Amino acid sequence: MSRVSFNRKRVKLKQLLGIRARLALLALILVAPLMLERARSLEDTRAKQVAHASAEFSTLAQHTADAQREVVSSVETVLKSAAYIRASAGGVSRSCDILRASLPVNLPWIRSLMIIGKDGRVQCSTRNALVGVDMSDRLSLQQARKAGNFVFSDFLLAKSDNQPIVMAAYPVSAINAEVDSVIAAGVNLDWMSKIMSNLGGRPGISAVLVDSTGTVLAAPPDQASMIGRALDTVPLLSAIADKAIGSEQAEGSLSFIAADGSKRAVRFARIDGTESRLIVSIDEAKVSAAINREIRTAYLQLLFVSLFVLLGALVAAEKLIIQPIEMMAAMAKRFGQGDWAVRATRSRLPAEFIPLARAFEAMAAQLGQRERELVATNDRLTVMASIDMLSGLANRRGFQSRLDFEWMKALQYGSDLSILMIDVDHFKLFNDTYGHPEGDVCLSRLGETLAGIAAETMGFAGRYGGEEFCLLLPNTDSSRALEIGEMVRAKVQNLAMPHCTSTYQTVTVSVGVASTRPSDSQRPGDLIEAADAALYAAKHRGRNAVVEHGFVRVTDSGAIQLAS
Repeated sequence: MSRVSFNRKRVKLKQLLGIRARLALLALILVAPLMLERARSLEDTRAKQVAHASAEFSTLAQHTADAQREVVSSVETVLKSAAYIRASAGGVSRSCDILRASLPVNLPWIRSLMIIGKDGRVQCSTRNALVGVDMSDRLSLQQARKAGNFVFSDFLLAKSDNQPIVMAAYPVSAINAEVDSVIAAGVNLDWMSKIMSNLGGRPGISAVLVDSTGTVLAAPPDQASMIGRALDTVPLLSAIADKAIGSEQAEGSLSFIAADGSKRAVRFARIDGTESRLIVSIDEAKVSAAINREIRTAYLQLLFVSLFVLLGALVAAEKLIIQPIEMMAAMAKRFGQGDWAVRATRSRLPAEFIPLARAFEAMAAQLGQRERELVATNDRLTVMASIDMLSGLANRRGFQSRLDFEWMKALQYGSDLSILMIDVDHFKLFNDTYGHPEGDVCLSRLGETLAGIAAETMGFAGRYGGEEFCLLLPNTDSSRALEIGEMVRAKVQNLAMPHCTSTYQTVTVSVGVASTRPSDSQRPGDLIEAADAALYAAKHRGRNAVVEHGFVRVTDSGAIQLAS
């Protein structure tokens, strides 16, 4: 009985020391020290006030510099991705199509994306007006080619509409030395200015982003008139132009007397990957006056706040915290049955927060289980989508994907590529005579045979459709392909599967062989068409035969010449 009484008292104590009581106690603990601290802050020296403001704006400047670095980094990533496309996609036309389709819509600061040829002219651009424009005079392009790396230019005027921009460039030769092209991007300066908006609209604060020559690239909206001007022509910043730009340090600070006689503190930071610098200048007198006004205002406000904090703590806790927590706990239980990815950690939580923590933990566990099931299901579907279940070989979709891959690989390394088109002779008569179940057994045994041959020859076998199979042979010339084709024909005949309606009394296959060394003027479909034509010739030669067709490039008239 005493234990039950003790538990009840403990529950009441928890309720008494719940979040309502804790908020009221916290309010009492905070209000008195804050009032005393504010009173003492009125007696602080001007230097401490300026130091506080300087620290605040240094943090803002650092965040802004980090944001500018992210812009530069995103531009560099896009250029390197585009360079990889140009280096691996083949011709300019194909690269251009991929380039236009791949420009991220979530990077609005990229004004245009271009492929610039060896002669300095734009071969492809996301803005049609720039195609053919001569960019050879852009210093950033010359520097990118020379350095073999990413380059970010100084202040420029766009050739298309004379708008102020900066240009970023990355040479394709950094990925593929045989491609002498440069990927370039025009970057909107107004986006760089938007990133600096948190430094604008503040008394006594001047902020600019300058290039290596001291030209202003970006500024907050209220200081936009400085964009395009040299830093030494700006009265409040001219005194530190040479020191900030010429400094070898990545970041630093200094003090100086401006032309109007005001004492100013300056913070500067270099943007990684560029020679640009973010410079923030603070007028100590104006900043100090603003802080003093804020302190006096805050002192008066705290006098009134202290009267309402104690009375409002219990009401606020009930209306603004307890009830929302109970509602969120109920929602979290429902979310645990859906697709929300949420995690919650319980650590010294008040009693009111425990249901919420439990709900989120249950939801996280269920979502984790669903995610694992979904991944496993997707893996199974991926396998099913590319495998022919009857023969155990790749289906037409899987075979086409492998052909495209081997084609690109052979094109890159200049190696031979061969393909065998294999068709079961008189398979319709086989089905009519023995029935479709036996036909399925026949195709299954052919699949096993071709799988073994593919393993022996380092090839890739697939069922192209119906009774037609394919065998892809990388790094294989025409003579070796013919040998493998004869191997396929002989092994199938040696299976000795009965076929009474066939001349040979057993199941046989006809094989068409085609070989080529891929080039830019050919496509994978041409190789399949050549092998298919060879298969057609084998059928006409009485079946159970292997026939090769030569693979010749497309002629001027557009026809493909196939020679037996």
